[in-house]
Amino acid sequence: MTAVTSVIEAGPEAIAAEVVRDHGIQQRRRRLTVAGLGLLLLVAVVGDVMVGGEGLRLADTVRALFTPWHAPTIDEQIVWNIRMPMTATGVLVGAALALAGAEMQTILNNPLAEPYTLGVSAAASFGAALSLVAGLSALPLGSLLGTAGMAWVFAMLASAVIIAFSIIRGPHTETMVLLGIAMVFLFTALLSLLQYVASDAQLQQVVFWTLGSLSRASWQQVAMMAVVLAIAVPLLLRASWQLTAMRLGDDRARALGVNVAKVRIVVLAGISLVAATGVAIAGSIAFVGLVGPHVARMLVGENHRHFVPASMFGGALLLVASSLVSKLLVPGVIIPVGIITSIVGVPVFLGLILSRRRQLWA
Repeated sequence: MTAVTSVIEAGPEAIAAEVVRDHGIQQRRRRLTVAGLGLLLLVAVVGDVMVGGEGLRLADTVRALFTPWHAPTIDEQIVWNIRMPMTATGVLVGAALALAGAEMQTILNNPLAEPYTLGVSAAASFGAALSLVAGLSALPLGSLLGTAGMAWVFAMLASAVIIAFSIIRGPHTETMVLLGIAMVFLFTALLSLLQYVASDAQLQQVVFWTLGSLSRASWQQVAMMAVVLAIAVPLLLRASWQLTAMRLGDDRARALGVNVAKVRIVVLAGISLVAATGVAIAGSIAFVGLVGPHVARMLVGENHRHFVPASMFGGALLLVASSLVSKLLVPGVIIPVGIITSIVGVPVFLGLILSRRRQLWA
């Protein structure tokens, strides 16, 4: 109270200086928080690479990762040919799903929006199941696209339906969310139909794909995901002030000069491409696109310059840590990572909801 009184007595210049100083402190704290999440992700990456069928010591893993020319050939082969494609896929797919969840929550003003709840994951699962049950060669372009390609096509199809309705009827958030829920029910029902008519061998393949796994990872998929993110992230960061303004509400965003309808449709189209690519590579993985953004929001707030990288680091950290747990839970067996994210994600998400230290969604 005494400090506040003294500042007021000092005049408007002192008050302005105090506000600028507090803003600078907050910005430094947010940057340090983002850097801390990046450091935790690096630790998780090293741990995930270290664990596997052939155990590696920490020193051997670090040497094979950062100075492979000094590492034994067998360690280099294990790290870079077997484990790093899975871990790198976990990092990029986790970041992509969290980025998609963060922007979907922002433009739809809905805390539950993410690729899983808007039908992208369900559509991708149906596309993959269709290619496995009907046979790739029996589908138009099926043999050319492969299972992941068919998953990507149907994920983009679900997004295209939502975007088309938004253009025709107007980009109202309630309509877009309800259409997403309709996509979930539609593609889940179609997936159940395919599972009902599938043979035992086909059913086993479909179930494994829908559980979500990093074991199908390859360097080609890593490169594809990296290219998509390299295009999307700078564009979203460039529009960060517009997206931050939209969290104040449509009316306030319009008053600040934001073309709300255009931003909503363009961002949904771009982020659907990011989410569809991630789901096509790793399968249906729940909670990453939900937990990552909410953790980031609690740590750094809504300013997209910090919120976007924090969300991506949070999602990548959750998926890589889940991959590590999936290797440790049953020695010699890699459990599909989608099961682990659901098991880990539910208590984490409930903990965030029940936490009263800060508002989860304001």
